[in-house]
Amino acid sequence: MSVKVIRGEGRSWRPYRFPPRCSSQPGGDWSGDPSALQRAIADGFQEGIEKGYQEGLLQGQEAGRGEGFDKGREDGLRQGREEGRSEGRKTFEEASRPLQQASEQLHAFLGEFELKRRQELLELVKKVAQQVIRCELTLHPTQLLSLAEEALATMPGEQGEVHVLLNPEECARIKSLAPERAAAWKLVPDDKLALGECRVVTARAEADIGCQQRLDSCIDTLSGHLQLAEA
Repeated sequence: MSVKVIRGEGRSWRPYRFPPRCSSQPGGDWSGDPSALQRAIADGFQEGIEKGYQEGLLQGQEAGRGEGFDKGREDGLRQGREEGRSEGRKTFEEASRPLQQASEQLHAFLGEFELKRRQELLELVKKVAQQVIRCELTLHPTQLLSLAEEALATMPGEQGEVHVLLNPEECARIKSLAPERAAAWKLVPDDKLALGECRVVTARAEADIGCQQRLDSCIDTLSGHLQLAEA
């Protein structure tokens, strides 16, 4: 058996071996050689230490490998999921970009189409209304005098002498179709006024009761309901 020597402060030390407490041990008779018993005990102790160290080392290595494998596997899965999500998102964005552009173009086209459709509808309403007004005034031009009466009722102050300015063609038609009503008004032909236009002038006020301004007001209201931008 080799003897382990401990060195310190320049001196050599050797472990002290206590003599055995009894002259015999189970499994063998060591009474004749106590030093042999001491050596056997020391050898067994050293062997137990080395065996325990080796077993502990192996268990530690196995536990470390298992823990490292689990940790590495968990980290790898997490990193793989993150990279997979990132790559998937990138691939999806690249693949959906043409579809997004087509969707935006379609949305813009539908918006322009709807705006144009509403504008055409408004223009159609305006033309139809103008035709109806023109036809109505052709058949019943005295309606302008009814409008003049309504305007005078709302005008402030004393009216005094009242002049009703009309398109010359309508002025002549009123005098022809309703001479008695025309005689009650001072009708004044005005070349500047279009058909359907009429102005009531008093000493203190003037009112536009023509059909065009009324129609424009109605069209503006309808345009607001249709949410059309002004040109």
